[in-house]
Amino acid sequence: MEGVTLIGLLNQVIDQFSSKRALSVSGKFDLTYSRIHELVERAASRLVAAGINAGDVVALTFPNTVEFVIMFLAVIRARATAAPLNAAYTPDEFEFYLSDSESKLLLTPAEGNAAAQAAASKLNISHATATLLDADSELTLSLAHSESDTNAISKLTNDPSDVALFLHTSGTTSRPKGVPLTQNNLAASVSNIKSVYKLTESDSTVIVLPLFHVHGMLAGLLSSFAAGAAVTLPAAGRFSASTFWQDMIKYNATWYTAVPTIHQIVLDRHVAKPEPVYPKLRFIRSCSASLAPVILSRLEEAFGAPVLEAYAMTEATHLMSSNPLPEDGPHKPGSVGRPVGQEIAILDEIGVPQEGGAKGEVCIRGPNVTKGYKNNPEANKSAFLFGWFHTGDIGYFDSDGYLHLVGRIKELINRGGNLHESISLFLAKFI
Repeated sequence: MEGVTLIGLLNQVIDQFSSKRALSVSGKFDLTYSRIHELVERAASRLVAAGINAGDVVALTFPNTVEFVIMFLAVIRARATAAPLNAAYTPDEFEFYLSDSESKLLLTPAEGNAAAQAAASKLNISHATATLLDADSELTLSLAHSESDTNAISKLTNDPSDVALFLHTSGTTSRPKGVPLTQNNLAASVSNIKSVYKLTESDSTVIVLPLFHVHGMLAGLLSSFAAGAAVTLPAAGRFSASTFWQDMIKYNATWYTAVPTIHQIVLDRHVAKPEPVYPKLRFIRSCSASLAPVILSRLEEAFGAPVLEAYAMTEATHLMSSNPLPEDGPHKPGSVGRPVGQEIAILDEIGVPQEGGAKGEVCIRGPNVTKGYKNNPEANKSAFLFGWFHTGDIGYFDSDGYLHLVGRIKELINRGGNLHESISLFLAKFI
């Protein structure tokens, strides 16, 4: 995957599936791949005309809306860096993340975000809003210097080394670490996700998780786009148990990905108020925290689809390992499956690979892995040793090559904990 960009992969899909439905806002409108391409190119040209240059960081804080998707793609198309932020952050949190990312511009919905705008104002960061009323409208972008030159953007070539996405990750005891992810990192990851789950243009999903997080962004949205598949955003801009299955049925969904908390909500809803009919799903995916085997079993029984647990982290541009589809091997409850598109090794404290079920630190390397944290030499020194990225997780491979996680080395944290907290804040913000 070296030398490939996410924009390049998406352009191939646009050429092949231009008239196919790419993105729907439930009950409102649909956008084809060609229409998204038009909107993204025009928005990217507006960003360039407004002075956004290659390498500039643009922060975005939105619900799960079409405006977020278009502006995210427009930012990275302009060779800038997108920094999605949780809309439920406090002013102090916004100030930290905007400052640490060195953002040049803050993008919000038309209604704005008072906490984010207050922080941006304090840091002298420009603010603009984005609005798309319907499928045939032009995207309204409140940027100065609005005259755009589409020729300028057509001549702009994305480079594999462009930092396209900037996220933060942290444990409970350390300062959040900035994670730059390149066009090539994104391309490698979506290709891995597309490959292991055999996503094609026949697939369709409803976005469950917030798109400001790597799980929702990479596994739900971008991997679908890279496959020419269809994506639906809930009308409310967030997950809703009361509309989830209606959307899944209406838009012919074939799969979905979520964290265990959401799976439990979906199960509880099924018990309390079952739907008359459920869609025929190829698989259900679970990631970002350990899924209890009893919940996995109940999901499979209720919805008649295999539940595939996966292992991921921000520094790996999401996916590292996954249980396979049934035709490719068994899926083992309690295991996070087999490596996908990268090397995974179990190392001891001096970097010696462990075999035969021996436990050690889970370490990875591959084109999807970040080259290092931003402005954090100490973290890089400890995270990149012996030619591997060190996850901090302890695990072992069983005799079938499936990875099992058993704990953490230093911080006794649940890597999914931050995501669960983020989802709770995200839901609370928009309920």
